[in-house]
Amino acid sequence: MGKARTVGIGMDYSATSKSALRWAIDNLIEAGDQMIIIHVRSPKSDPTNKQLFADTGSPLIPLEEFKEANVSKQYGLTPDPEVLDLLDTVSKTKGAKVVAKIYWGDPREKLCDAVEHLKLDSLVVGSRGLGIIKRVLLGSVSNYVVTNATCPVTVVKGTPLPKP
Repeated sequence: MGKARTVGIGMDYSATSKSALRWAIDNLIEAGDQMIIIHVRSPKSDPTNKQLFADTGSPLIPLEEFKEANVSKQYGLTPDPEVLDLLDTVSKTKGAKVVAKIYWGDPREKLCDAVEHLKLDSLVVGSRGLGIIKRVLLGSVSNYVVTNATCPVTVVKGTPLPKP
């Protein structure tokens, strides 16, 4: 076992972001690592404390607090039982420290900001698998992050993995 690492997981509760989370748990996370679940909310969303944390994102939210529905709702999130179960399991079985952080803005920029602010050793994101036309028009978050992040980025793509 080497030095404990800080690994970010981009999470929007889509099937591919859940696959990225499963992949990170199965292939990357080791005992003592810190997992930071990074949510990027639309700047149009309006939770009560958004203005307070607009530039820096929310404080780190420990898993025990994040599992409480009222805490997630404060940040404009709807808790996902499957994701919370995966996080709880990795915390207990691998001894990883799990926290969440919420940003508001463009996911491409905010995920790259998170790499810097949180001093991530690695970032794992899902890929929606946009076709060429949509990727050109909408831009690919994963492509932008791979190109601009200052840490290794793993993109988990393709169809969602089956549940274990």
